[in-house]
Amino acid sequence: MFSRSPLPDNPTPVLPHPHPHTVLGTDIMAEPEPGQQVIYLAGGCYWGVEEIMWQLPGVVSTSVGFMGGTTANPTYRQVCTGLTGHTETVRVVASDEAIPQLIKTFWEMHDPTSLNRQGNDVGTQYRSAIFVTTESQQKLVDESLSAYSQVLAEAGQGEIVTEIRTAEQAGPFYLAEDEHQQYLDKNPFGYRCHAATGMPCPMPGSGPLAQQADENPSGNKPQSFIDLD
Repeated sequence: MFSRSPLPDNPTPVLPHPHPHTVLGTDIMAEPEPGQQVIYLAGGCYWGVEEIMWQLPGVVSTSVGFMGGTTANPTYRQVCTGLTGHTETVRVVASDEAIPQLIKTFWEMHDPTSLNRQGNDVGTQYRSAIFVTTESQQKLVDESLSAYSQVLAEAGQGEIVTEIRTAEQAGPFYLAEDEHQQYLDKNPFGYRCHAATGMPCPMPGSGPLAQQADENPSGNKPQSFIDLD
C-alpha cells in the first residue's frame, strides 16, 4: 500500500483521557451494553461522517480516530502523511436495531466508488472502509454491498472499492486529538465533505427506503438519506 516506509509507533495515546460526547453526553469510548453494538465506518473526512452518525436514531456514542494502519497511537498530522496506513474512522455504538440504518446511511453519505479520495480530499487516509464486529453486521454489509453495487451499475457508475474487514483484522482504533472529537458541534460552520453518488441504497429491511416501500407497494420512489440531506 505504501511507497515509503511506514512511521514508527508512538509510545502513548494521543487522547488518554477523553471528555464526554459534547452532543450525547456519553463516554466516547463506551463499550456496547447488552442490546448494543459497535461498528467502525470510514467515509472520508471524519468530521462530517461523525456529525451524521450522532444524529441517527439509536446511536449511543460516536468518536473519531484512526484504524486500518500500522502505526500505533498516530497523531492527526502523522496520518495525513499517508505513512501510517490508517484511514479516518468513526467509531459508533448503537442499538442492535439501529445498525441497518447506520450501514445504509454510510453507503449513501459518501462515494464508495472513489479510491483513496472523497471530493477534494485525496489520500489513503480518506479511503472508504467498514470494519465490522459481529457476524450480523458482516451479513448486512455483504447484502447491502450487493444491492448497492447493482444500483450503481445500472446508473452507469463505478464499482464499489470500500475496504471491508473485521475490526480484528483491521487492528486497533486509535482516538484522534480532542479538537477533532465532535468537531462540527464545536465548529458548526466547519468543513463538511459528502461527495456522494446521489443514489439511494435499497437495503432490505432498514430505514426510510424499506419503510416507504412497505407503505407504498405501488412502487413510488421511497424516501432515503439522499432526500433528507
